[in-house]
This record gives sequence, C-alpha cells and structure tokens, in this order.
Amino acid sequence: MAQLKKLANFEGVRGPVLTIVMDGVGIAPATAGNAVYHAYTPTLDMLMEKYPMVTLRAHGTAVGLPSDDDMGNSEVGHNALGSGQVFSQGAKLVSESIESGKMFESDTWKALTGDCKTLHFLGLFSDGNVHSHIDHLKAMIAHAKADGVKCVRVHILLDGRDVGETSALDYVEPFEAFIADLRDDTFDIKIASGGGRMKITMDRYEANWAMVEEGWKTHVLGLGRQFASAKEAIETYRAETKAIDQDLPPFVIAENGAPVGTIEDGDSVIFFNFRGDRAIEISKAFDDADFDKFDRVRYPKVKYAGMLEYDGDLHIPSAYLVNPPEITNTMGEYLADTGVAQLAISETQKYGHVTYFWNGNRSGKFDDESETYVEVPSDVVPFEERPWMQCALIADKLIAALEAGEYRYYRVNFPNGDMVGHTGNMLATRCSMEALDLQLGRILKVLDKLGGVALITADHGNADEMYELDKKGEVKYNKDGTPKAKTSHTLNPVPCIIYDNFYSDKYTVKEQKASFGLSDVAATTVNLLGYEAPEMWDESLIEIK
Repeated sequence: MAQLKKLANFEGVRGPVLTIVMDGVGIAPATAGNAVYHAYTPTLDMLMEKYPMVTLRAHGTAVGLPSDDDMGNSEVGHNALGSGQVFSQGAKLVSESIESGKMFESDTWKALTGDCKTLHFLGLFSDGNVHSHIDHLKAMIAHAKADGVKCVRVHILLDGRDVGETSALDYVEPFEAFIADLRDDTFDIKIASGGGRMKITMDRYEANWAMVEEGWKTHVLGLGRQFASAKEAIETYRAETKAIDQDLPPFVIAENGAPVGTIEDGDSVIFFNFRGDRAIEISKAFDDADFDKFDRVRYPKVKYAGMLEYDGDLHIPSAYLVNPPEITNTMGEYLADTGVAQLAISETQKYGHVTYFWNGNRSGKFDDESETYVEVPSDVVPFEERPWMQCALIADKLIAALEAGEYRYYRVNFPNGDMVGHTGNMLATRCSMEALDLQLGRILKVLDKLGGVALITADHGNADEMYELDKKGEVKYNKDGTPKAKTSHTLNPVPCIIYDNFYSDKYTVKEQKASFGLSDVAATTVNLLGYEAPEMWDESLIEIK
C-alpha cells in the first residue's frame, strides 16, 4: 500500500481540491498570434492579477524528452502532472535503443525481419518528435537492408500539426533521395500510401473509427485514388482542396494501375510511432483476430509490432520493439491507497489524459470504490466549427459532482486551447478560450461555496502562439499577406494559479524558480489535501507554515 502521511501542522483544506488543466494554454508575449491574450477572458485575467501564480516548464527535459528543443505534449505533460516525477519518455527511449543497437538485437526485430516477404513501415512522417521521428524510420530501414530484408514499403501519415502546416514535401523529397541511395538490385523500397494524420489511421480514444477504417483501406487494401508519387499526391490535393497537411485526403502509390504496396500474408508491419494514444486503434485492427469495429474486408496474416507497448495493461500491441517507461508511485495510486475519493473528468479527446496518462500509462482504476471517471463524448466535427467543444457539459457534470460532495479530489481537462489551437484558426481559438473562461467563472463560484481550492494550470502551450514567428519574434507572413498559421505546440511555460480564498494563511507560495515544472503540481496537491508528499516526488510549490 502506497499511503500518504498526514502533515503535522496542517489538516488540509475543508472543501474539495480541484486541478483544472487548461489544455494547450501557455504563457507568451502579447504578440498578434497569442489567442490567449487576444481573447476576452475576464476570469482568467482576474486570476492572474489577484491570485498567486508561478510558471511551470512543460517541455523538453522537464517532461522527460531528450532536449529542451523538444516541445511538450499532452501525454508526457499528464504523466508529469499525475506522477509528480519526470521519467524518460518515448522519443528518448527509442533513440537510446537505436543508438545502442538494443532494438535490433531484440527477438521482436529478428522475428519481423527474419522471414518476411515485405516489411512495411507505417507512422507519422515528420521530425516533430511528439508521436514519431523520421530519423527512427530511416535508421530502421537502413538496418533492415543490412539484415537482408529484400522489400520495404513505407506508408506515410502527413503531419502539419507538430511541424509546419504545409511542410510535407520538406520530408518527402529528402526521404525519396534517401531511399533512392539504398535501392539496388537486392533491395526494393518505395513509398506505398499516405494521407493526412487527421483524415486517416491516427484516431484516438475511439472518437472516430471511420478514420482508422479509411487508413486500413488505404494501407492494407490499396484502395483509393492513385498517384505516381507522394509528391504528386500532395501537390494535387493541395491545389484541389487548399487543405493543410494534416487534412489531406488518402492516396495510394501505383504503377501500371496497380498499388505498389498492399499488405499481404507473410508480410511484417511496424507502426513506428512511439506515442500511444493515436497508435492503439490501428494496432487493434492488425492485432485482434476478433476485431469488430469495422469490416476489414481482408485480414492478412502478418507479423505486427508497435514501436512501444502502447497500453501496458491491455498489452496493445502484443509485440513491440522498445520497452515503455515504467511510471510508478503516481498520485492517483497514493490517493487511492490512502482512501481519498477522486473524480476525473474530460471529454473524449482528453479523457485518456486525466485517466490513463495521469495514472502512469495505466488502464483502469487503482480502486473501484473511491475513484470515478467521467467521459463526455466529443463532437465528431472539425474543432474550428465548434470551438467551445464540450466545455459547458464538462463544467455541468463537474459542478454537479462538486455540489454532491462525494469526492475529496477532482481533476478536469478542458481540451479547447489545444484541439482548436491545432487547427491554426485564430478566430476559432480565441472563441475557444472565451468559452473556457465562462466555465472557469462558473466552477470557481461553486468552489467558493464549498470552501475549496483550485490549482489552475496547463500541460503545454499551443493557443498562446497561433502564428509562426521568426528568430526576432516577429510574425511570419504568407505570400498573400496573411499570417503563417502555427498548428504545433509551443515551448512556452504554462501557468499554475492557486485559487484559494480561505487557507492562504496556512502556507506560502514559493518564489518563482527556473526549475519549476509540471511535476511539482502533485506534491502541491497532496499538501493542500493535508498530506506530506512522497520523497521520490519533485518539490511542492507551497511551503506549509
């Protein structure tokens, strides 16, 4: 049992303790592209003016990524928030496994490459280092050739979300040159299919299985519009649809009217994303003989592996190349073992973040009696069309739960700033922030009635920087004079506001430190609940008097 010890001189707040994660809301200069600044947010403005606030690092080494040039993301952010610690994350683990050669010595790699007709690589095609990295793909292809694999096909999911919104050819053209250098009489390699990451394959949390079905038809069956090359497909679709990379339709590369790389019996398939949320559904489609989410039409007998085990409890997929981080001693486990009743709530798009990722990549609850998880179904529409998303419904359910008083600790994620921020639509993102602000005002009134305290923070930035900036911090512009949209996360810190109208005489908020990060929120939370933080956690943001 991982039980918390009571503080000697503070019994904790009388009312509930609530963590509010404003997903994708960072702290940034008041540039033209800062949707957080330009939105009408009287509640957030009041909080930042009247209540103690520190800023937290939410990217790079502060969340377990290889370097401080790596943007944070919701998964590693919630790992840090929920565990109170920093663990080496997927990108770093994969890089280390490749560099040491450990990946290629594994039984999984040997099984995939030892006796296959064609080795297929499928995944996000960029160097965004959030879901995948193209250098990992290149290293595996080169090693596959050295190991005697004769035929390789690559199925590319275009990014435009963690990298520039129309940067696909910046990856496709050098990659074509890379594989051309490898290709010879004994090694046949080609790009076989592709499409935008928000159109096919990379759905998450079962929000839209039709995306995965479209990916299956494209990659496995070779059904879809045919092109002679990925470059031709991208340029044609851009001209026809004006869509950014993440929204480009699926395409199939063909020669003489036939797809060059359908997936057949006797082939091997590697899904080379290291992040789990958008890898689980396609993995189920390949791995589960009794799969029933859509008609696969044809279910080839292949050897399938993910880059990592994307779900450690459900063991998805059954084979993987790199062991995932083992995240232990999380706040959820400690609170459950101590008997502190908890409620976690979000809509589908971020439900897994306040449950699975918060709990250290663990499916299910630590204790069915004391924990409740609430999922509000997300709309299946482009987020810029309904930028308020489900924030009002989330607030309704949270307020009802607060007033019922059955829980001591609550956590909630509002996805607006991140999911709408990813669209690159400035007006919609401002609207999303205004919708969120209205709900913050409603929730805080209820907390005041109950004598509660809130930690209001974020997991990374996004809405705070909607336009690309040059090295001087000035907005970049397209040829037509419009600002160049930024659809990726930012490297900016995030706020952590302590909303407390009752107990501030019991503790002091520490002076800002450069080292403050998301992992400091857990210790702060249990202190407010009246408990000491476990010694392996990072420091609290408050000091009990």
